[in-house]
Amino acid sequence: MLSIVSKIIIVVLALSVLYFLLLQTGLLGRLNLRRAPGGEFDLDPSKANIDLNKLRQGCPVKDCIPALDDPKFISAAEAEGQSQIEDDDVVFAVFHKGVARAYPQRILNWHEIVNDKIENDAFVLTFCPLCGTAIGFERPSDTTFGVSGKLVNSNLVMYDRKTETLWQQLGGEAIVGELVGQKLKAFPVDTLFWKDWKKLHPDTQVLSQDTGFARNYSYYPYGSYEQDRSVYFPAEGTNDDRLHPKQIVWGIEIEGKFKAYDDKKLSEVGKLEDSFNGVKLNITRNNEGQVRITKGDGERIIPDRSMWFAWVSFHPDTELY
Repeated sequence: MLSIVSKIIIVVLALSVLYFLLLQTGLLGRLNLRRAPGGEFDLDPSKANIDLNKLRQGCPVKDCIPALDDPKFISAAEAEGQSQIEDDDVVFAVFHKGVARAYPQRILNWHEIVNDKIENDAFVLTFCPLCGTAIGFERPSDTTFGVSGKLVNSNLVMYDRKTETLWQQLGGEAIVGELVGQKLKAFPVDTLFWKDWKKLHPDTQVLSQDTGFARNYSYYPYGSYEQDRSVYFPAEGTNDDRLHPKQIVWGIEIEGKFKAYDDKKLSEVGKLEDSFNGVKLNITRNNEGQVRITKGDGERIIPDRSMWFAWVSFHPDTELY
């Protein structure tokens, strides 16, 4: 029989080994557990436009996945020279007022939100690893966004630090709080490989791994998630088998109706013409993976890039091209 002291020693050793493994893989760094909870959000049903039972806790506390509020950028040559990025890395990229910036997925896997600004234009770049959604929004200059720790349909729920209103990433709508019902304006973001983006914009800036946080950015923490049919958290659209749950689609809304375009099909045809809800559409996808959707009069529609299960979870009546 082991003595109490021996059992305590075994437990301590086991915890030490677990800590070492978490530290080596980078999983320990993903949780910002030194931060105090800081109080719960005010989940007042009278200030919500969703069933509050749909809110799931994705990580322990608010800001447990820390957003980047003071992002630093380096040149393409510096990023490659310091082995911070490789040709086949996925980047989320913006081109605004002549400035090109690339935000590597390997960094956003661990932070999910970057509060940024180009000249005087404030915006927030967001990424939900569980839904494959990289979406940009124009940001009010008097606030920033953080990770609430909550999910709806496995999708990131953000909060603004001025009012602590909760915002759904997919759709950009305030779902609980003072600003409920308001919507953020989309800010264009491309998702493509680094080798393609740097070819298009050799002078691009690259988000630096000098983030102020200890993270193993070379480690992907989600295993085979992007290929598997399963999801980590409940989502209403997982039983819609029109596509593989993780297939990438481009979703649009026109006057309250929704339609999705299969990225695989778009890559095969390159461009197509469509008519949806009485509006003529021109859709193009270039070899680099950039998708552009315009109405017949030339007005641009900024689509949401998403895994199929996530899109159909929020829009169960969506059409699919």
